[in-house]
Amino acid sequence: MTYLEPPQDAPGDGARELPPRADRTTPENPWPLRLLSENLHAYIARCAPTWVEGQIIELNQRARVTYVTLRDVDAEISVPVTLFAGATAHLDRPLEKGMRVVAQLKPDFWTKTGRLSMLGHGIRPVGLGDLLERLERLRRALAEEGLFDASRKQPLPLLPRRVGLVTGRSSDAEKDVIRNATLRWPAVRFEVREVAVQGSGAVRAVTEALRELDVMAEVDVIVIARGGGSFEDLLAFSDEQLVRAVAAARTPVVSAIGHENDQPILDWVADLRASTPTDAGKRIVPDVVEERAGVARARASLDRAVRTFLDREAAGLAGVRSRPALAQPEDMILLREEDVDRLRTRALSAVDSRTLRDRDAVRHLRARVRALSPQETLQRGYAVVLDASGAVVTDAAAVRPGDALGVRLAAGELGVRAETVSARRPGEHPGPG
Repeated sequence: MTYLEPPQDAPGDGARELPPRADRTTPENPWPLRLLSENLHAYIARCAPTWVEGQIIELNQRARVTYVTLRDVDAEISVPVTLFAGATAHLDRPLEKGMRVVAQLKPDFWTKTGRLSMLGHGIRPVGLGDLLERLERLRRALAEEGLFDASRKQPLPLLPRRVGLVTGRSSDAEKDVIRNATLRWPAVRFEVREVAVQGSGAVRAVTEALRELDVMAEVDVIVIARGGGSFEDLLAFSDEQLVRAVAAARTPVVSAIGHENDQPILDWVADLRASTPTDAGKRIVPDVVEERAGVARARASLDRAVRTFLDREAAGLAGVRSRPALAQPEDMILLREEDVDRLRTRALSAVDSRTLRDRDAVRHLRARVRALSPQETLQRGYAVVLDASGAVVTDAAAVRPGDALGVRLAAGELGVRAETVSARRPGEHPGPG
């Protein structure tokens, strides 16, 4: 910051040199008040004019000067503005309280009184077309982000434990939602947040109420409701801050703003858009009369299904009982008895035949075995010669003359002694004689 050069006191007794900068002043060497005021005026005079947007909340028109107070459209901040005749001469219509305007402001500091004021060098109303164009740009930008996609929409619960309601204080919208919901489902419970739904503080108030209800575990759905109004009255529900808060909410949100033709951006991002607060009250809870009728229809349908099933099974059982097997069960027993007798006779006959065949086979095998046994050979006149150790003698070369031998006959044994031994090679047959 560049300061004006401080004037120096006239030479003579009491003359002093003033500090060149404000941060170098001391209680012993202060600035004159005029120097501070002149420096402030010089600094503020270098500020560039700035275009701002606000709403006129106070208006005092005089012959050559118009005094207005502008308030921020979203926050509780207001600034007094002075407009000279040249700044308002170009207006097509006079300024009015509540009008939304844009103005070029330049700060001005009055050195004599130390008062900061805003001088308006240009002002013009914000027309409906301008607002619509801004909202359309915002709507397209949010749509490109995907905040309006159907995949983001959360389904409403069939029967919410508690309904959160954000609405104006003692408003008709609140009464419409609660009355219509209670008529449909008398047991419904509400968690109501009455806030400003119009004006500069509406966006912040509605957003805070929404976030407060969103963190409550017992609240299953949130309704943001407002009655009808002018386009400007409903602008708060197209504010980007509120729209993004609704998109980020974990609890399903129902938008019920204005009348059916009103459609702020909140309607696009909400999980359900109700045409009116009355419509919202009808859509957040089921109709107890319809539900009872549905239960009655379901019960009647179930009764018919059970009766049809029982009748069909009874008919099937009667058909089974009318069959000959159950009508005269003894016939089936007699038939099976004859089958058993016939099968038993066939089995006994087969066993007897097999027994006879096997008996003959055993007899033939016995005869063959006996024919091949050594005893049969002995019966035909052959004998078995045994040496002294009882071993069978098969070769005459193993016997010497004088050896004692045993001869086993078909009946009995003989003890003999070898007189002569005549040996021959294996395979050699004895000669004649």
